[in-house]
Amino acid sequence: MTAALGIAQAHLDVVLLAVLSAVSVLLIVAYHSQVPYPILLVVGGAALGFIPGIPDVQLDPDVVLVIVLPPLLYAAAFFSSLRDLRDNLGSISLLAIGLVIATMLGVAVVAHEVIDGMSWQGAFVLGAVVSPTDPVAASAIASRVGAPRRYLTIVEGEALLNDATALVAYKFAVAAVVSGSFSLAEASGRFVMNAVLGVVIGLAVGFVIAQLRKALDDAPTEITISLVTPYFAYLPAEALGVSAVLAAVTAGIYLGWRSPELITPATRIQAFSVWEILVFVLNAVLFMLVGLQLPGVIDGISGLSTGSIVGYAIAVSATVIVIRFLWVFPSTYLPRLVSRRIRERDPLVHWHFPAIVAWTGMRGAVSLAAALAIPTTIDAGGDFPQRDLIIFLSYAVILATLILQGTTLPTLIRVLGVEEDSNPEQRESKARLLAARAAIDRIEELRELDWVREDTANRMRQMYDFRIRRFSARFDDEDDGAIDRQSQDYQRLRRKVLEAERAEIIRLRNVGKINDEIMRRIERDLDLEDTRLEV
Repeated sequence: MTAALGIAQAHLDVVLLAVLSAVSVLLIVAYHSQVPYPILLVVGGAALGFIPGIPDVQLDPDVVLVIVLPPLLYAAAFFSSLRDLRDNLGSISLLAIGLVIATMLGVAVVAHEVIDGMSWQGAFVLGAVVSPTDPVAASAIASRVGAPRRYLTIVEGEALLNDATALVAYKFAVAAVVSGSFSLAEASGRFVMNAVLGVVIGLAVGFVIAQLRKALDDAPTEITISLVTPYFAYLPAEALGVSAVLAAVTAGIYLGWRSPELITPATRIQAFSVWEILVFVLNAVLFMLVGLQLPGVIDGISGLSTGSIVGYAIAVSATVIVIRFLWVFPSTYLPRLVSRRIRERDPLVHWHFPAIVAWTGMRGAVSLAAALAIPTTIDAGGDFPQRDLIIFLSYAVILATLILQGTTLPTLIRVLGVEEDSNPEQRESKARLLAARAAIDRIEELRELDWVREDTANRMRQMYDFRIRRFSARFDDEDDGAIDRQSQDYQRLRRKVLEAERAEIIRLRNVGKINDEIMRRIERDLDLEDTRLEV
């Protein structure tokens, strides 16, 4: 018995090593090929799941939504721009609410009519699962090819808010299947009430966490609190039966807006890095888990013919893509045609802009989490009807949109010539210029204080004077770039010097003159200086 357990453990270790190695290889390939990693992970995960010896993976549906979803929602909200969301709220709302409902209804109708035995309740569950878009692939692609900032704001804001709409609708659809009953009037009223209460809980949690963070100045403690904040908002709302998604999103937006006054610079550097890695890992894990579960899902629909399965997948995927086009163009132009106020505030845009918005309909992590979280049983007893087929079709939509739209979006943006309409580098230079002038004003205010030495104030002023000349030159059409080259040469020299400092403290550690703790403290200071260099 002991020998058998040892063999089984060794086999599991080998399988785990193979999975981790495959994930690492796929991520490295994504980095070098510039292909957004969700595309490679969703394909690679599926291929990995069919390798002989890889065990079937079965997850508790509740674990997926409760463990994985809150930090993804919170992070997306925290790092969004409240001002940009507000300025584009009309366009985002039409997509995040109107398009989600239209997609859910359209997919439900097609699924009910095309798929044999698909009930209306199951069709609505499928529609709700595939209705929200995912910002990861879209942002990675669009920012690389220089797409307009407004476009990024709209598709990222849509992906943030449509998660809330879709998952609330998903909850009602799943409850209808599990309980066997549904009332549109009751659901509509509860939808509004749940949304309002979810926002209230999110604001309350955000306010309390903000007050707590103000009293702290310890990076590990603050980062730990930030990691559990999504659950502080999500879990109480979930327990009360209101919109936990909106609670997490609201808390994220509130704390993201207030973060400059709550987080010290040292903590901010560490916390943002931690969150960047966490979101990356959670997305990677979700895509791989779905791939590993795919063989079991396909076994569950083995009674259907291959032709039927492929036909269903094409029908649902095409419906998702077509409905987005049918919605985006009218919602872009009709409000401007009927409202003079909208025309004055937001002039008519070229059809190229709504074209790339319509083509940015990639599905991803939220749809994966929602599909995996479908209950396995219903209240009346028995399995959740056609659960495996719904998961498979959700995966097919994710695969189709990521590969078809994700791989062709850069080409479409270039062909249509949709580029950033204002230079973000100039806006950044202007902001740095104003910040440098504010610094000089403050130096002059402090110059008369006893503890401020004259030579120190002069030296610091000279540094900011140079910075002002450098950024001002960027707005001078006749500038030959000499001052920028001077700055770049200085920064190259500074990096070489930092490398020498770093090598010396490593040597001192190696010969025993200093310990590792001292080396890491000095190394951290050098690294912070190094990150400020542009070269």
